[in-house]
Amino acid sequence: MSKPYESDADLFKLMRERLFTAVVGDVMDQMGLRRQFLPAGIAPLQQNSKLAGRAMPVLEADIFDDGTDDSRGPLARMPFGLMLHALDDLKQDEVYIASGASPRYALWGELMTTRAKYLKAAGVIVDGYVRDAEGIEAQNFPTFCRGVYAQDQGVRGKVIDFRTAIEIGGIRIEPGTLLYGDREGVLIVPRDAEQEVITRALEKVETEDAVGEAIRGGMSAVEALETFGVM
Repeated sequence: MSKPYESDADLFKLMRERLFTAVVGDVMDQMGLRRQFLPAGIAPLQQNSKLAGRAMPVLEADIFDDGTDDSRGPLARMPFGLMLHALDDLKQDEVYIASGASPRYALWGELMTTRAKYLKAAGVIVDGYVRDAEGIEAQNFPTFCRGVYAQDQGVRGKVIDFRTAIEIGGIRIEPGTLLYGDREGVLIVPRDAEQEVITRALEKVETEDAVGEAIRGGMSAVEALETFGVM
């Protein structure tokens, strides 16, 4: 099976321009990789957003700061914990992907977006909420989340680690894992399967184009499935 791309940059461009999550998900189903979509509630802030890049996982945790020194440990005394360190560590084409917090506060905002965009990150995925939505949207930065909620994480949550394995919806995400998202969901593509997944997805797109043309020409749905194996 020949590799249809030469570099990660080629891969991400190809995914954004020629693929969509439905076809990639179908291919992974056929390969036995049947639990690769993140939960359905995680969706793009802007419907036309597409995201492709490598995971930079971030681990969040709730804190219970009552404003006294007695309620703060060493990490809690750091503003946002390690969040700013994680943000500054983003590399080109990486995706800040965070999990571990309860849905009590926002995990991402406008100024974080500004920094991530300057670093040429590919986007952000949070298993939770974002705030400053208009400021994020104005930057056209691919942002996937469970919705918008302005309550700040400063006294409610901290980043406790990054570039560490996390799970979202029982799906494991390791540093460098290939991530792909559009308006219909977010997929986690295992590293050892990504070349086959992408190659087969491109083939399926071409087949589906042929099916569409045949159906527009009058072919029945039953005959299309029998002829192309796709419907």
